Amino acid sequence: MKIPLLAFALLLPFLAAATLVHAQPVSIIFDTDMGNDVDDALALGMIHTLEKRGACKLLAVTITKDNPKAAAFTDVINTFYGKPNLPIGIVRDGMTKEDGKFNILADQPDKYPHDLKSTGPIPDALTVLRQTLAAQPDRSVVIVQVGFFTNLARLLDTPPDEHSPLNGRDLIQQKVKLLSLMAGSFQTIDYNNAYSEYNVRIDIPSAQKLATQWPTPMLWSGYEIGRAAAYPHQSIERDYNYVPHHPLKDAYYLYNPPPHDRPTWDLTSVLAVVHPDRNYFTRSPKGTVVIDDDGFTRFVRPKKDEKTGLSQFLIMDPLQAERVREACVQLSSEPPAELKQP
Repeated sequence: MKIPLLAFALLLPFLAAATLVHAQPVSIIFDTDMGNDVDDALALGMIHTLEKRGACKLLAVTITKDNPKAAAFTDVINTFYGKPNLPIGIVRDGMTKEDGKFNILADQPDKYPHDLKSTGPIPDALTVLRQTLAAQPDRSVVIVQVGFFTNLARLLDTPPDEHSPLNGRDLIQQKVKLLSLMAGSFQTIDYNNAYSEYNVRIDIPSAQKLATQWPTPMLWSGYEIGRAAAYPHQSIERDYNYVPHHPLKDAYYLYNPPPHDRPTWDLTSVLAVVHPDRNYFTRSPKGTVVIDDDGFTRFVRPKKDEKTGLSQFLIMDPLQAERVREACVQLSSEPPAELKQP
């Protein structure tokens, strides 16, 4: 079938845009409290699928849960998706030191292969962050923070080192394009106008520091977003059976088994930055996020004589929520490019 010349000319901008997106995958550092909730695991699986599709490139994973099994289970997921050597760094003197309900899967390497052991040395998250950022082009990296604020708040204060002559704040400003956070709440939650969201509440001083000192644009996915697009348990029961031991499915069962629809909190922070032009979400006007001493997040619009703030938060209507839910299902459950299970 021949395409009329005029129609082809009208299509050219869309073809060019599609080519541009393919040629420039989003470079991601994933900062997670792996093990405290299963949405972290689903989000990491989603990132690997998006990388397989050419939409993003996962540079490193850093962890804010201070337990070595968190790093080991992260390596389980990375190995399952064909990235066994991906850099992983873990917080030192951080929060939530317990194993977690599903990180214990890393204790079964016969079923869940990986080589980063919870009993051996694990790189420091700040070292991994600085080394990874220093190696990237300027203004090219998107950091997706879906755990506590500990690592990134501390990164602000890091001194120059062998990886970069810049201090932490200057390195962030030079290399980071956007920070996407699953944190806070920007709507009334269960009739509570001052809801204190978990990721903020666990390390409030670090959250306050980051909110006031982070030098790049920030995109906040509030508690209300993930809750409105909960992951359907039917997918967990049906869509992951292409292998006998799937780390995402088995983690979901250990955390809270079906029938249970888990909110897609962390997944939304990934989807919003990898596909920002697909109308999954609407963004608020720019402003500033203020974090009170009790962990409550307030969004403040600038006054006429003030500079525009660096923060926006996600907004999602019911139709968008259905599209987000389906995207999360398809991206999380898609098989890896190669399946290597014992």
